[in-house]
Amino acid sequence: MAISFIRVDDRIIHGQIVTRWLSELPADGVVAVDDDAANNSIISKVLKGAVPGGLKAFVMTVDHTAERWEDIVGSQKKYFLLAKTPITLARLYKAGADFITAQPNLNVGPMSERDGAIKVGPNANVLPEEMEAFQFLADHGMDINFQLVPDSKKTTFTEAVRQYNE
Repeated sequence: MAISFIRVDDRIIHGQIVTRWLSELPADGVVAVDDDAANNSIISKVLKGAVPGGLKAFVMTVDHTAERWEDIVGSQKKYFLLAKTPITLARLYKAGADFITAQPNLNVGPMSERDGAIKVGPNANVLPEEMEAFQFLADHGMDINFQLVPDSKKTTFTEAVRQYNE
């Protein structure tokens, strides 16, 4: 299995990923999936630069990731799969990248406060279309937990749905 960790985080690659999660879980590299970041050479370079030396870093569009999916999961290397939003992951899954079979656990980190977003977990504020994407992923077998760092409290998807609907 080449995918060792999947995370939604509106910062994509940052300190919590490289200092906490990469020290806790096996990884030879990071595959960040975000159309805007992949299509902006400056943002792409900054994100790749945040990954510690010795690890591979890829910033790819949804379509390119789907095209290369068999190479990614067929690799002898272990990768973190990171996305800015659950919508991106739902699009990736619909495009044929079955990451749920590769790694059925989804970790959700920070999702910033925005107009129309509802707080559902620690630093997790979800828009209606994002909640629909999370529900799609859950309906297809993902176990979703909201957790900032490995030793912090987890909020389950069931708890997040309850909070969202209150």
